[in-house]
Amino acid sequence: MRFTDKVAMVTGAGHGIGAAIAERLASEGARVLICDIDAELARERAGDIGAADGIAECCAIDVVRRDDVQRAVDRAVSLWSRLDILVCSAGVMDREPFLEASDAHWEKVTGINLRGTFLCGQIAARRMVAQGEGGRIVNVASNSGVFGGRGRAAYGASKAGVINLTQSMAIELAEHDILVNAVGPGPTLTRPEDQGELMASAQNRMPLKRYGKPAEIASVAAFLASDECSFTTGHVFFADGGFTIAGVMEG
Repeated sequence: MRFTDKVAMVTGAGHGIGAAIAERLASEGARVLICDIDAELARERAGDIGAADGIAECCAIDVVRRDDVQRAVDRAVSLWSRLDILVCSAGVMDREPFLEASDAHWEKVTGINLRGTFLCGQIAARRMVAQGEGGRIVNVASNSGVFGGRGRAAYGASKAGVINLTQSMAIELAEHDILVNAVGPGPTLTRPEDQGELMASAQNRMPLKRYGKPAEIASVAAFLASDECSFTTGHVFFADGGFTIAGVMEG
C-alpha cells in the first residue's frame, strides 16, 4: 500500500494505459481523480475502482485548455485537500504521412501530447510547491520519441518534446522535492479489437516479441510515482520489450 494517504490525478485515465495506472495507484491506497475528455469513460473507470474498494472520483477535462486543467487540480484539492501525484497519460497517436500532414493534424497531436503535458505539469506543480511537501510527476512518453517512424512526424516530435520537458521540469522542480520522470511504452495492447498482430518491423527489433499490457506499463509508472523512487529524476524508463535498446538481432 505505497500510496496510502496520497492523492493522485491521472489524465487520459478513461481507458488503456491511463486507466491501468489509475487502477494500480488506487489498488495501493491512493485517492485518484480520473481525468478524461470522455466524461462517460471517466465515470466508468471511477466506478470500477470504487467497486474494487478503491477511492476515485472523475473529472471531464480537455488537457489543452488551461481552465480545464486548473479545474481538475482544484477538484482534487477540494475533495481531498491536497495533490501529491500527477500522471500525464492523455495522448493521441493519429498518423499521417509527412508530405500530406495537415496543420490540423500537427496541432491536434502536439497539442494533446505536448501542450497538455506542459499545462498539467505546470498547474499541478504549482499546487505541490504551495503545499511544501514535494511530489511526484510521471509523464507518459514513447519510444517513438527517440527514433523515427512512418506517419509519425507529429507523434514522434511530440513525444521527443515530452522527454525533454520531463528533463527540464526535473531540473527546475528538484529544489521543491518534486521528482519528475517518464515511462516510455513500446507497442501496447490498449485496443485488442483493433490492433491485430504486432507489426513485423516491431517484432524484428524487439527481444520480447509481443505487445505490452497496460498493467505492465502501470507497474513502472507506479514505481516512479512512489516514495521508493527517491533519488531518480529526469529519466525515461522504457517499458517496451527491449525495442529501444535493440541493435543487430541476427547472429
